[in-house]
Amino acid sequence: MTETPRQPGALPAETPATVEATVDPLLGTGGLGTQKSPGTPAASDAADLGPAHSLWSDAWDTLRRSPLFWISAALILLFVVMAAFPELFTRVSPTACDLNNARKAPGDGALFGYDLQGCDVFARTVHGARASILVGVFATLVTSLIGTALGVIAGYSGGWLDTLLSRIADVFFAIPLLLGGIIIMYTFQTPPGTPYLIVVAKVVFALAVLGWPNIFRLMRSSVLQVKPQEYVQAARALGASPVRVILSHVVPNALAPVIVVATIDLGAYIATEATLSFLGIGLQPPAISWGIAISEASGIGYIRNAPHMLLFPSLFLSLTVLAFILLGEAVRDALDPKLR
Repeated sequence: MTETPRQPGALPAETPATVEATVDPLLGTGGLGTQKSPGTPAASDAADLGPAHSLWSDAWDTLRRSPLFWISAALILLFVVMAAFPELFTRVSPTACDLNNARKAPGDGALFGYDLQGCDVFARTVHGARASILVGVFATLVTSLIGTALGVIAGYSGGWLDTLLSRIADVFFAIPLLLGGIIIMYTFQTPPGTPYLIVVAKVVFALAVLGWPNIFRLMRSSVLQVKPQEYVQAARALGASPVRVILSHVVPNALAPVIVVATIDLGAYIATEATLSFLGIGLQPPAISWGIAISEASGIGYIRNAPHMLLFPSLFLSLTVLAFILLGEAVRDALDPKLR
């Protein structure tokens, strides 16, 4: 049997069983590399990796397994509903007062007793949640927006603008929040009869003026850590505008620490508002807040003879501040990979 002569330069024939198709992992068939069947170890390893997870999805998985998160969230939800719909908790008007009931102990139809003017302490405590939480929420929103915006500008741009904004923030950061709030509120005193929302806006302004440097410093530091990352450099190399890079890549990856600190600051702002109202330079009657209630019940004789007037507003204030602080701690533990 004669063998068929082979053409000069031709490759030896191979059976289909011994041929491996070469596939480039990026370009498809015809590139470098060997195509792997689904049963090969490489394909099995890729399948074991499962779906990709983001920072926020991992954080939520951690949060929903945390009892601390659910306890703090339940308390916050309770106080928010109380502030928004106080009629769900009491039908008694907080301004319905009778001097014959002044300083009466709990009982006789009043769950928390009566205050100096004979007003229902429970009704005034429930209605006082609105002012305190409003001030805390709006002060946190304003400080977070200002601090985040300026922190992104300073951290991303660098240079003289970064230096200028950082020095301005240092000046405000050196002023204690409570002391600065007292000075601002005392300088711009509210005349009697000022609308309620204007008084709230004034307190929010005093807290925001002094509270934004904390968020600014944190956001600037976070942006400086994110800016050199490869995905940011790749977006810039592909021609993305600075605004697109900031909104799509920098801010989402630098925002986690700000959320944690802002949550904790919200509780601090509620406590600061109560302190300013306690000193008589925050919210003023006829406004109703926990700070005003604590101020009216803070006399030595009142504490000794009618402690319920001080106890219940103080308890609600402490629980609210504690709930936001615990929520901030839970969010911090969820967003920080080192603490998981």
